[in-house]
Amino acid sequence: MKKLQIGIMGSAADLNYSNDALKFAKNLGKLIAKSGNILVYGAEKEYTSLSTEAAKEASKNNGVTIGVAAGKDKNVFGEFRPTVLINSGLEIGGGREFTLVLSCDVLIAISGGSGTLNEMTIAYQVGIPIIVINRFCGWAKDLSDKFIDNRKRLKCIGVKTEEEALNKALEEGLKRK
Repeated sequence: MKKLQIGIMGSAADLNYSNDALKFAKNLGKLIAKSGNILVYGAEKEYTSLSTEAAKEASKNNGVTIGVAAGKDKNVFGEFRPTVLINSGLEIGGGREFTLVLSCDVLIAISGGSGTLNEMTIAYQVGIPIIVINRFCGWAKDLSDKFIDNRKRLKCIGVKTEEEALNKALEEGLKRK
């Protein structure tokens, strides 16, 4: 069976996410690794993020991670490197998000500011299922069990736990394939 590429989108460190959100992201990364699926995330250059922390944890648990970075150089924040690093040649807020989202079979959003919202809207436009964690602040919570617009293409599916997030991502991702 083909492995799903599960995108983890979430707040960057400059949004001061909670320790609970950080623990959630790390546990989700571990669960994705244990499931044998692939974690896809935006490899940041300036600071860490919930997505990066999930990828680190997946890697610690022998998971495959794909980081999509802005720009042309291979420099990313910190010492962690994904299994595969893709340089998009594009900037954050200037196209990197398209490469990132279109590389995913399904998205899971944790908290999130404008970047996460941008990624969610791209997924919505192209029909990639969106799972949102409704326990924390940000766009994920705000869009839980809602449509992004009146077209009502896909509802953002709200869940509370890491296990629910992974199970729903697997279910929705397989349906799409």
